[in-house]
Amino acid sequence: MGPALDAAHVPHERAENQRRIVFISGLAILVAFGAGFVAVILMRLIGLITNLSFYGRFSTDFSSPAGNHLGLWVILVPVVGGVIVGIMARYGSAAIRGHGIPEAMEQVLYNESRVPPRVTILKPVSAAFAIGTGGPFGAEGPIIATGGALGSLVGQLVRTTADERKVLLAAGAAAGMAATFGSPVSAVLLAIELLLFEYRARSLVPVALASATATAVRIAFMGSGPIFPMSNIVQPGGAALATYIVLGAVVGLASVYVTRAVYAIEDGFDKLPIHWMWWPAIGGLAVGIIGYFAPHTMGVGYDNIEHIVAGNIVGGALLVLVVAKFVSWAISLGSGTSGGTLAPLFTIGGGLGSLLGSVVIALAPGLGLDVRVAALVGMAAIFAGASRAMLASVVFAFETTRQPLGMLPLLGGCSAAYLVSLLMMRSTIMTEKLARRGTDVESDYAVDYLSQILVKDVASPDVVALDADDAIEEVRDWMASREDESRHQGFPVVDKDGQLLGVVGRGDLLDLELPIDAKVRDVIKRPPVVILAENTVRQAADHMVRQGVGRLPVVTRADPDHVVGIVTRSDLLAAHATRLDSANRASRTIRLEFHALPRRFRRSHAPLGDETAAITTVETGPSTLPPETDNDQTPPRKG
Repeated sequence: MGPALDAAHVPHERAENQRRIVFISGLAILVAFGAGFVAVILMRLIGLITNLSFYGRFSTDFSSPAGNHLGLWVILVPVVGGVIVGIMARYGSAAIRGHGIPEAMEQVLYNESRVPPRVTILKPVSAAFAIGTGGPFGAEGPIIATGGALGSLVGQLVRTTADERKVLLAAGAAAGMAATFGSPVSAVLLAIELLLFEYRARSLVPVALASATATAVRIAFMGSGPIFPMSNIVQPGGAALATYIVLGAVVGLASVYVTRAVYAIEDGFDKLPIHWMWWPAIGGLAVGIIGYFAPHTMGVGYDNIEHIVAGNIVGGALLVLVVAKFVSWAISLGSGTSGGTLAPLFTIGGGLGSLLGSVVIALAPGLGLDVRVAALVGMAAIFAGASRAMLASVVFAFETTRQPLGMLPLLGGCSAAYLVSLLMMRSTIMTEKLARRGTDVESDYAVDYLSQILVKDVASPDVVALDADDAIEEVRDWMASREDESRHQGFPVVDKDGQLLGVVGRGDLLDLELPIDAKVRDVIKRPPVVILAENTVRQAADHMVRQGVGRLPVVTRADPDHVVGIVTRSDLLAAHATRLDSANRASRTIRLEFHALPRRFRRSHAPLGDETAAITTVETGPSTLPPETDNDQTPPRKG
């Protein structure tokens, strides 16, 4: 291996990456144990505060506020909870406000996944007071946020990169969701769709192991049964399946307006002439008033979801629950208190799906609809539309009910809801805050186009190289007389045998302080920075950034000391021409698609495959491409 290949430092060794994945996976498992215990502790704490607030008893058993006998005094309980949350946010950390996932996304995008350590404690405690005093939220949002904060904390205590902290944050968040619902696969999918912004082994493996570990912790404390049990359903027929898809689209439409309503209410709170510390108390007042007339709207409401998907709540009672829950949750969430969105959305969507299903059954009983399946589709579809975590929504509904025959209607309904949301909303309930800050959060994942192209496919085989023993004055005269060939900012330097010695810059050659008898080899300041012909263009781009250069001599692994081509920043930009052309124009035949290839691509691909042609010294005219400001075009090598 020659000196040129030593200087390239590419590609990275796979074994090193694999060892790092093992290390991060070990940390993720530790985080998952912590998140699992946090979930158990938070549930107990919510139960304790609920029992003290509504029943005056000391117990950590999970109970619903709906059975209280406080009368009108029940209105004040959520207000007190809101005051406590406001004080904790004002004097502790404002990061505890919100429903968890958007705040975690914000840390990933803006703060290199660094969550303040105090949030790890303040978030679950504030959520326990908000929910335990009747807040219409699920415990899953705060648990997800706390798990993410725990993962971030571990990533800050141990020496990790920003990407590794992101993985640990996502692992903690997934572990929190898995520990709450016993849904490990959907927790992984949720992390992929909303937090990781990638699908790679380095992130997938740790998050999956964390999710499985947290589920095991949940099983140890709470058992292995589904959190929303329902009796077995039957395989739907074609007409029923089509109806479920339409139902999913309608629920998806509702998710759009639910999202808009939440942020409209939040904007309304922003206009209040009082400090935001008191907003949760105002939201608590609305929760208390609605809770007085509709007690089942208070608290996490997991029992409501269970009754809805089981078909136990129907008709007017279900309609009142859905409307009252939505109003109570939207106002409280808009006030900036600490709580989650998943359980309220599942209640609203499940109830809406059940109501729509009941109407269809009454009008067209021959379609074979099951009101329970309609509720299940509505529950998943509203989250798929509001968050666009479509796969997570489908699998979540299956994992929390253990009804495999519901997968097909779930897939159809959630796909329809996703499509409606995509057509009608630019942002989601998870990304609207970030969008208002000017961050466009992409939800689409695609393989990096530059990673699919090899350097030899874009590099030019015509290299302008300088002889190491040439005098500087001779080179300057050549540069002055042959401006068309010498307009580059850098030139490879080779010895008499054609071996690469380094690269010199144009400014170095024109340095007036050089001795009059200086030679080109005297100007070389660093070992050559090269790229392998079989490397990808993405690796070349990254290598340019790391090394601070705008062009890379191309060598082969078999003969790393001889230059066979050169790749510049302009070549990297030109590589996108084919992608843009194919994306904007539908090709009719293979022949048309071939002619769409940039002429520079066609010219440079074949010669690099022939090393003899690549290193031949020739004198030809300059490139026909227009010159770039950074002089990255590549005319032939100087003889």
